[in-house]
Amino acid sequence: MLEGITRESIGSASAKKLRRDGYLTANIYANGVENVQAAFKRGDFLKAVRAKGGLTLSFTVAGTEFKTVIQEYQLHPVNGDVKHVDLRVAVPGQVTNFLVPVETTGLAKGIKNKGVLMLQKKRLKVRGAIENIPNLFTLDVSDLDRDESILIRDMEVPAECRLMDRPDVAVVGVIKAK
Repeated sequence: MLEGITRESIGSASAKKLRRDGYLTANIYANGVENVQAAFKRGDFLKAVRAKGGLTLSFTVAGTEFKTVIQEYQLHPVNGDVKHVDLRVAVPGQVTNFLVPVETTGLAKGIKNKGVLMLQKKRLKVRGAIENIPNLFTLDVSDLDRDESILIRDMEVPAECRLMDRPDVAVVGVIKAK
């Protein structure tokens, strides 16, 4: 399990010092949970994110265990390293919005007809409790021909969850190649 440290001083000078020492700064928060300013070893955090099986990431900070979802992250503008991450605590039973990744399977028929597969929405906003949220949406695109798409209203969602995007928004489609 990933372990972090609490930040004693909060400010840009202390954050720069932590980044020089190989740490990644983080804010941990949720509705009804006290905010925690933490820092993780950058390499260990990235390994844990890549190895996670679902939507949530578990770790401990100062002896307290947290089950969180990555809400937002900030990248360095030049080298692309992760500088800061916001982690929202996944409180069981609390209904809130989560961003769930979309994955495609199969080879679309439209690709053989001089088309290009376009994934317009890489993550979908889903409202529900964390125990009801799917880890990812898998869409089979093998039946898509050129100028066809899968819309939000065409997707299957668990009964206790609701997609928050408009129903006429395209998630994935095949367009004509130029």
